[in-house]
Amino acid sequence: MKPPAEPPPSLWRDGDFRRLWTGHTASQLGAQTGQVVLPLIAVIALGAGTQQVGALRAAQQAPILLLSLFAGAWVDGRRSRTVMVLADLGRTVALATVSVAYALGGLGIPLLLLVAFLVGSLSVYFDVAYQTSLVRLVRRDQLAQGNSTLEGSRSAAQIAGPALGGALVSLLTAPVAITASAFFFALSSLSIRRIPEPRPGPRRKHVWRQIHEGLRLVAGDASLRAVGIASALFQFSFAALMTVYLLFLPRTLHLPGAAVGLALAAMGPGALVGSLLSAALPRRYGHGVVLISAATLADGTMLCVPALHGDSTATIAALMAVNFLFGVFSQLVDVTVVTVRQALTPIPVQGRVVATINFVGMGLTPLGSLLGGYLAGALGVRAALLSAAAALALSPLSMAVSPLARLGKDLPA
Repeated sequence: MKPPAEPPPSLWRDGDFRRLWTGHTASQLGAQTGQVVLPLIAVIALGAGTQQVGALRAAQQAPILLLSLFAGAWVDGRRSRTVMVLADLGRTVALATVSVAYALGGLGIPLLLLVAFLVGSLSVYFDVAYQTSLVRLVRRDQLAQGNSTLEGSRSAAQIAGPALGGALVSLLTAPVAITASAFFFALSSLSIRRIPEPRPGPRRKHVWRQIHEGLRLVAGDASLRAVGIASALFQFSFAALMTVYLLFLPRTLHLPGAAVGLALAAMGPGALVGSLLSAALPRRYGHGVVLISAATLADGTMLCVPALHGDSTATIAALMAVNFLFGVFSQLVDVTVVTVRQALTPIPVQGRVVATINFVGMGLTPLGSLLGGYLAGALGVRAALLSAAAALALSPLSMAVSPLARLGKDLPA
């Protein structure tokens, strides 16, 4: 009888992984804080209109569409540590520019749009590089532990980042509060630069051919295609929803910055709970059932938000409950989709499939943000919020008519 395999050693004993974890956590805090503070700068400090807020969020997200596929091929043959450090330093300088411009009286919407685009571009490269770095840094049997730890950090940042950003906007001014994001990015670069430089793989040739192969594989496989379509529908609708949401909370409900951050931060604990549930529920009820039911419940909770009125404690508590439940169910969907995608994809093309689905899923978010700003101006904020929340249902509907709905308790071979 074959003896049971020994569990891999704890990654917390690995100093290089601890440095990567510290840098990744700080980077996620910087990103989460900035996503809240930058729109609030436009709304509070500059009096931006609905379409300007939509354009700002689109500028943050446009690099995903423009750079994702190229970044995946470009980073693969370079030193991931260097890419992460340079991305962090670039984001530090870009965000510090906002505070300097405000102090000198030169802050305006054009500068905010430029900063948002630069930060978004550097974030694309950082995200690709840190995933590459983990594979190079830890043993194969430690990848699950490493990914779980980093995902926990991301969820924790979703809790602390928006709350911190909202609190700083209330205590200071919004343009000064953005220095918190710059600080976190600087801390990340200091931690990651101490990781021994990993040797990069051979420089790949025919980048466009590799990109084309990834696109063709996802388009040609019915299940992977369904994952891409469902992701695109969700991200497009969710981008529109969040654009209107960030207008609805301060302007329609008249919530202060701290309350906005507190409400959004409730998604973080929900995401942690969803991650825990994702380990057991698909094996018990089936992957297809969990995907469709969790996506439907996540989308349904957001339909409650347009019915809220006023800035009372009860309204804030209701917003926190909605965001918590949305975090639970949406994270359950995310983790289950990743597991299914990994099972369906041959090992030699995992990276290209990930890049392709990210490109398809996240690439439409700038258009969703622009649509959200347009709908808020054309229909009113409350009606636009209801429309965007209803559009989220397109994602589970697309999965229900795809091969994903027939997935059982066992993962596909």
